[in-house]
Amino acid sequence: MFRRSRGSGTGGTAVAGPVAALELDGVTREYRAGVRALDEVTLRVPAGRLLAVMGRSGSGKSTLLQCAAGLDRPSTGTVRIGGTDLSGLDEAALTRVRRDRVGFVFQALNLVPSLSVLENAGLPLLLAGASDDRDARALRALASVGLADRAEDSPAQLSGGQQQRVAIARALVTEPAVVFADEPTGALDPVTAAEVLALLRNAVDMHGQAVVMVTHDPVAAEWADEAVFLHEGRLVDRVERPVAGQVRDVLRTLGHTRRAAA
Repeated sequence: MFRRSRGSGTGGTAVAGPVAALELDGVTREYRAGVRALDEVTLRVPAGRLLAVMGRSGSGKSTLLQCAAGLDRPSTGTVRIGGTDLSGLDEAALTRVRRDRVGFVFQALNLVPSLSVLENAGLPLLLAGASDDRDARALRALASVGLADRAEDSPAQLSGGQQQRVAIARALVTEPAVVFADEPTGALDPVTAAEVLALLRNAVDMHGQAVVMVTHDPVAAEWADEAVFLHEGRLVDRVERPVAGQVRDVLRTLGHTRRAAA
């Protein structure tokens, strides 16, 4: 059984201090007049902190992740990664920020079947033009997730949990400021999910990454330093050191709120 451990990451998402790994200031995303997927969301995520983003289906979780990661542009408000304001960047500069300073772990792993495990882990370095030490860095990333001995295998030779480990190694290989994880355990059994969450926790505690994890799972949220809750695009609650029972209570309340407003 894996033990949940937390580092001493300082500060919270609303506390001033050194330059944060990720900051959202009044972020609104409006897809058509009067319909807001995000509504004035403000967050601050320091380095060395794991944040769980939660809410009912349609609450704005995926839109928040896309705007925070530079995959979508807010209608209003500011997103900063490591102090860099994304709103002032053209598409080429935005691509460089995503490539060099952001890692992604998704439920749909997006591993390239024709590449080896090592080549998949090193893909961000290849895209960045790194050559001299690419394989060595990719191998270190694989070692950090316990898969150095599978470097020459193909993704098809790995289990689902091992493939997710490769995706985590790929997300960490550039030593990004922030890692975004979208339902990283959604397709995994509880034991394998715990292994994956332990790796994300280790990235926070041992390597100082910030991790922003979108999840529907109250048990997964227990690995976070803080859980924040969205409802109809608004940030409506937050829980420090969340436990599954607290998370379920908040989600239940949000469900009643939505039904009452309908």
